[in-house]
Amino acid sequence: MAPEGSLREAWEQIPSPGRLGQGLESFAGRRIERLIAIAVGVGALALGAQALVAALSTLRFVDFPHIGTMLLVFVPWVAMLVACAVGRGVRWAAGTFTLAYILVLILWPFVAVHSVAVPNHQPWIFFLVNVAGVAAVAAFPLLVQVLWALGGPLLYGLVRLAQGDFQREFWVTTAFDVSFTLILGLVLVTLGWMFRSVAAGVDDARGRAVASYTEAAATAAREQERVAVAALMHDSVLAALISAERAGTERQRDLAVAMAREALTRLANAEADDAQEGSDDPVSVERIADDLRHALVELDADAELDQFGHGAVPDHVARAVALAARQAIGNAVTHAGGRGLAIAVEGHGDTGITVKVSDTGGGFDAEQVGPDRLGIRASILARMTAVGGVATIESDGHGTIVTLGWSRP
Repeated sequence: MAPEGSLREAWEQIPSPGRLGQGLESFAGRRIERLIAIAVGVGALALGAQALVAALSTLRFVDFPHIGTMLLVFVPWVAMLVACAVGRGVRWAAGTFTLAYILVLILWPFVAVHSVAVPNHQPWIFFLVNVAGVAAVAAFPLLVQVLWALGGPLLYGLVRLAQGDFQREFWVTTAFDVSFTLILGLVLVTLGWMFRSVAAGVDDARGRAVASYTEAAATAAREQERVAVAALMHDSVLAALISAERAGTERQRDLAVAMAREALTRLANAEADDAQEGSDDPVSVERIADDLRHALVELDADAELDQFGHGAVPDHVARAVALAARQAIGNAVTHAGGRGLAIAVEGHGDTGITVKVSDTGGGFDAEQVGPDRLGIRASILARMTAVGGVATIESDGHGTIVTLGWSRP
């Protein structure tokens, strides 16, 4: 692979600023969810194992209703344990177990043997009431968790009384079991809500701190860049002025002109990513037109670009023309809303190039542009002057036309 392609591929792998902080904003929340999954798995393993032993020890009839009921609840239970252990699919597995347990509770009065029901011995489904409660904490929103914590024990109590044919002996023990599971379920829901709220607060504080630090770092970088550009321009302009003042021969005057052009180029490229002047290698007019088409896509501008003629210009000229045209396009999009935006790129063989950027906006008065606004002076006029080109701006109430031209000396 060519070095240029390798660099391009490496550049594409660098995360953009919008993706750089993804994942950090929910760091504490993800850790809390993992801890909740582990706690759910441990609790479900302990209570579920009790339920499984009780179910197997009290199994009196090996038939489809009894075996099917056990499989209906214990298969999702095993799946939930595996999901909690690996940390994947916890919500789905826990939600499936909760729904399966509700279905088993509904079917229990039709499957259970009423004649062998003993008031002081809970059926094996009792041990899974709070397992379903912690599964709801891991799987569902807070409202559903509260509804299950209140309704789940009551549903179990109703099923237990139905198994005992609502005899008086079952009311006392069932009321005790229901109150115990009700209190424990509400405690589990409260703990889950509290831990998640704390984690959300920590993540929010971290996000605000990172945003504040980013803003401060950007401000410091801008100030440092401003100081560096000011120092650079001071040295470059001062050196050019001294050289021009002392120029007494043709060679000295040419040197002074070259130093002035270099200073203008540095000023014009101060906001560009690559402040180099470029080389003298030829660049085709088609490539300049393609660069401007990419600029239209980046700015999301609906415009027409026409390319006429052919030819090539030196690389540093192509760089200056493209950047100046990009600035003109950006001005048209920003200040004219992109109305009537059109770009024409015309090549004159090896003798030069002309680029026109026009819009039908409200126009502006160039004399009223403040001296601190470098979008026109530096990025367009100075940039073209630095490479020996010409830039003209015509603007009135009907629109603006920016013409960029360069001819080979």
